Amino acid sequence: MSAISRRSGLLSRGAIALALAAASAAVAMPANAAKKEKEAAAPAASKIQMSKAFQPLAIAAQKSLDTAKVRPDVVAAQQAVKTATDAYNAAQGSAARKTAMTQREAALASLLTAFSAERTQIEALKGAATTPDDNFVAGQLLSGLGLAAQDMKIVRSGYEAMLVSGKYPAADTPKLQNAIGSICYDLKDYACAVTQLDAAVKMGYKGDATEVLLADSYIQQGQVQVGLDRLMAGIKARSASGTVAPQEWYRRGLSAAYKAKMLDQAGAFSNALVEAYPTKENWAGAISILRLVAKYEVQERLDLMRLMQRTDSFSDGSDYFEFIQAADPRRLPSEVLTVMNAGLAAGKLQRSDISVTEALSQANERVRTETPTLPGLEKSAMVPTATGNSISATADALMSYGQTAKAEALYRIALQKGGVDVQRVNTRIGITLFDQGKYAEAKAMFDGITGIRQPMARLWSVYASQKMKPAV
Repeated sequence: MSAISRRSGLLSRGAIALALAAASAAVAMPANAAKKEKEAAAPAASKIQMSKAFQPLAIAAQKSLDTAKVRPDVVAAQQAVKTATDAYNAAQGSAARKTAMTQREAALASLLTAFSAERTQIEALKGAATTPDDNFVAGQLLSGLGLAAQDMKIVRSGYEAMLVSGKYPAADTPKLQNAIGSICYDLKDYACAVTQLDAAVKMGYKGDATEVLLADSYIQQGQVQVGLDRLMAGIKARSASGTVAPQEWYRRGLSAAYKAKMLDQAGAFSNALVEAYPTKENWAGAISILRLVAKYEVQERLDLMRLMQRTDSFSDGSDYFEFIQAADPRRLPSEVLTVMNAGLAAGKLQRSDISVTEALSQANERVRTETPTLPGLEKSAMVPTATGNSISATADALMSYGQTAKAEALYRIALQKGGVDVQRVNTRIGITLFDQGKYAEAKAMFDGITGIRQPMARLWSVYASQKMKPAV
């Protein structure tokens, strides 16, 4: 699975990398994979009765394969593959990795060539098989050859022969289907992967990556909605059983929803990610993805960046500048100063940056001249002739200065007056409640938000829920 490319812009590189990270594992040694896959090739004991004509051919083929595995030329070829794989995993940079991959593929081809005689002998068994038991044994020998030669196409062929023979133990069949589906996925045969992995899941198989590979197989075929639904179902099933799905599952869903510009799905996976793994990095990723997908206007961006501030998930200077631009040192100077000072203390903003010094100067001057006027603004907002918008603007100013209880009261009056953006005001009532430590009330307010702000409000709701829980 290849990593998803990052986009440029105001979003921090660190947040985007985390938000869009898909599995980008180094090439696993087939010898290690073989150890795991052999479980599929070795079912629980069941009586196999080969036909009389087939049995001596199978015994001879098994003997040839066993002998070949310890031949000096094969051992040397296997070592060459290991060396080439180690070199690939250690390579730095796309050019070096491309060269190393070419060398690894050449080493694998040489290893397969070393088994040429054995391959011809074992593949001939398929034509000689006349019973289901014969076909099962032929499949076992073929998969054994593929594992020894580290050729997963041959392994797949062998496993499929074992499956269709009807002789594989029923209790272990989901394991075999998962193995075939996983190989198909790696070979980019996503239709096969869907068929086999779906069958395994429906029969109750719970592998470490079965659900996510199944979901991504749908996504790779352009069935993004189906894939996301299956992935979320797998996550919820894990949760219902008392376990938490791997973090990569959530990130995979989030990145797929982002690529497809599916706002609701991006929001759902963002929520699920930070609920299960509430790290600063995940909060940064979830918030950054929502910023990209939702394409919020300045007021929505401001309230989303306020969540980034409270989760302490600013990744780099671009996040701080996003907040500064949305808040504007001329409108909400106190809030801008708080964030800028935090950025300077964290080393993410530099006083040598002219844009930083200008914003600091503007904010400091506005705070100096505006602070004495706040009582008068509050008094004016209480007169009967005040409009909903003017009252809401005063509440914005008071909230910016940390006077959250007063701001909450004014926001509620503004709603009564009417003529305001109801969802914006309700969002900010939720924030003032949150800042007062009234987390249950804040969550209830966020849960009632509708429209374009709903995905953002859901993230706020998740954070409020987490603040309600006792500290561990």
